Amino acid sequence: MMGRKFKLRQAPGEVNEVTAGGARLIDRRDFIRHSFNSAAGVIAAASLGSIGFAALLMGVAESDGGDSAVRFWVPSGAEDTAWYGNLHLEPMTKSVFEAEAATSSTGMAGAAGVWSGLPVTVVYVPHEENAGSAPVENKPRFQYGDGYDVSGAYIGYGGEMEEDSTYADLAIHNNMVIIFSRCPHLCCIPGWQLVPNDFTADTWFPGGTDSGGNKLFCICHSSRYDPTMIEKNQNRNRTNGTMFDYFGVKLTGGPAPVGMPLIPFEVNGDIIEALPTYLDWYTFCD
Repeated sequence: MMGRKFKLRQAPGEVNEVTAGGARLIDRRDFIRHSFNSAAGVIAAASLGSIGFAALLMGVAESDGGDSAVRFWVPSGAEDTAWYGNLHLEPMTKSVFEAEAATSSTGMAGAAGVWSGLPVTVVYVPHEENAGSAPVENKPRFQYGDGYDVSGAYIGYGGEMEEDSTYADLAIHNNMVIIFSRCPHLCCIPGWQLVPNDFTADTWFPGGTDSGGNKLFCICHSSRYDPTMIEKNQNRNRTNGTMFDYFGVKLTGGPAPVGMPLIPFEVNGDIIEALPTYLDWYTFCD
């Protein structure tokens, strides 16, 4: 059983140690390490169906531009439904998000992506346009809140990343955030509007509540995250038990214990490039 092989979608140009029929083979240990634990993997595979559970697991190899650029990742089966369906593995650009946001009733847009093998979600919010007005329904902007650990202990205020120059590369800019998309529940990969429900509708409410749509929604076990509410929080490395603080988006509902970390980035010309800072923040699924 431990030696069973899972056939996954191959990242173009990836160097395969073991192949069969052109697809990369990954053993059960790698499957758990790179994606989910076994229980979550079975549930996720059954839940995702045509969305393509396995397709979400593979990153981009160094030889295929596994550089600082964040690239679109289109789940198998979502080519005709995701707005970025024809952009698989293309570098993400700010202008593409701006154009898509212009078609939205809230002015928001989001997409699944991959950066250096990590699953990410990029979310565009008309923060600069709306920040100067009172927070009302369907006028989204980034907000800051207090973060608490699973025991209810206070960790810190999300606005610290704006106030402390140490975190300057995380400060809100370009109307966007990049989120490390591994659910702190069982390490599944939440998506952006890949399923139709109230949480993924194109609506927004202030205050970081569970009401309203435009949530990051984990199809495995229904954890929800508000990508516009930034908190300071804490999580644990599952391998060595090390605790770490991080800035991330707020968990609004579901079984996950805390929210997901932000990834610092810059816009180089028009291309969205993530920065390799705070890598210890992304170790809770190791």
